[in-house]
Amino acid sequence: MKNFKYLLLASIIFFTGCNSSHGASDDTLKSEARVCPMCHMEVDNSNEHSSSLIKRGKTYYFDDIGCMILWSGENSASTVSAKVFSKDTKQYISAKSANYTFGEKTPMSYGFSAYENSVDNKIDFDEVITKMLRGEHMANPKIRKQIIGY
Repeated sequence: MKNFKYLLLASIIFFTGCNSSHGASDDTLKSEARVCPMCHMEVDNSNEHSSSLIKRGKTYYFDDIGCMILWSGENSASTVSAKVFSKDTKQYISAKSANYTFGEKTPMSYGFSAYENSVDNKIDFDEVITKMLRGEHMANPKIRKQIIGY
């Protein structure tokens, strides 16, 4: 019986040790990845539709402009410091000064894309916010059908 206790204890230590070292490397990889706090998807390295927002000194990254707007509304975060990734210049710019198009394919299907330079049929940031909060985005099947027919 005494040998069984030692064998059981040795097995527990061995398996716990293996699991903890594996878990540590997983935690390191997850902490290096940028994850959207709204939908919990990883922010793509291309940044194409991404945005960022600073709240209380911490920067939050979003995979879709719509996620940033919804999250800021739910978390009482100001969008004054918001940045969006510009599709034409491939850099982060002020969300307020960006030009937006509606109807493009985006990670969460909201359909808003930001541009630094002027584009046809552009809308401003305030209109993007209004549309998102009203549910007037491409993820809404009724709106998508009005815009693209399906």
